[in-house]
Amino acid sequence: MRSSSVALLFILASTDAFQVSQPQGRPSTNLNGFRDRLKSLFGRGEPVKDKTFDKLVKNNFPCAITNSALTKKTVAALEKRGISPSNTLLATSLCCDELARVLEDDFNQIYGNNFNLGGLSGFPFAGNTGFGAMAAHIPDDGYCLVVHGPHVGITKDGLIGKVERPGIALVDTCCGSAIAASKYLKGITDGGAKITTKLQSFTDFQQGAVQELILPFGKRLNDCEDRMKELPYALYDSQDILVRDIINTGAGGIKKGLALLGGIQINTGPDTLDYFHPLRFDLYD
Repeated sequence: MRSSSVALLFILASTDAFQVSQPQGRPSTNLNGFRDRLKSLFGRGEPVKDKTFDKLVKNNFPCAITNSALTKKTVAALEKRGISPSNTLLATSLCCDELARVLEDDFNQIYGNNFNLGGLSGFPFAGNTGFGAMAAHIPDDGYCLVVHGPHVGITKDGLIGKVERPGIALVDTCCGSAIAASKYLKGITDGGAKITTKLQSFTDFQQGAVQELILPFGKRLNDCEDRMKELPYALYDSQDILVRDIINTGAGGIKKGLALLGGIQINTGPDTLDYFHPLRFDLYD
């Protein structure tokens, strides 16, 4: 695979992306089975869209779309380029938090089980070795779809960095790893803490790495109006560099092509829909 890319991000904002084209290389059963899977996915009892809450989310994250809209548009855009569930391996780099599984499960329903590249805060801790192993599992003459990004919670009343969780009365932090790293960073930039050596501690290696990887964003986070709103974008910018470097390093192992979808997961309570702010949608060939 050549390390060249075509930006597809604009497609996610287009209603035309809902028009699913005939996939290439699929069995003679045409699209019936695939459409049944889509119907079961998008009608499987998820919360009804709340217009008031939808407006609240989009006031805070103006380019966010629901997970269901994201998956529909992604599938449609990729199928037009011959990238279908039958010839594509799904790989994700999302946080360990169970709330991050919601988006992952939505894509699993279409593309099957995913290869996991991610760890705390969504950073691609599988690295070059994990990516190489993943590339070897791509179908012959097939593709890979990589979905990655950090996540952030928002409560029903619009509090960012918190989320209601099923069965828990306490409104919890989200993302806990990201917020802990942010507090560590603030302690350094405010002069009240020193850089630790936790990166060398195997028992908390990932959190130590998250704290180190966010260090370059200290001034940006200190200067912003809303630290919790800016935090996932700072994390994304760090992850975007790492993910693209891993892809470029492992480009020779990709078979026919790779689609990279990156952005911010926006997790909400059990009675409301989750959202995603797409920031990158590139096709490497």
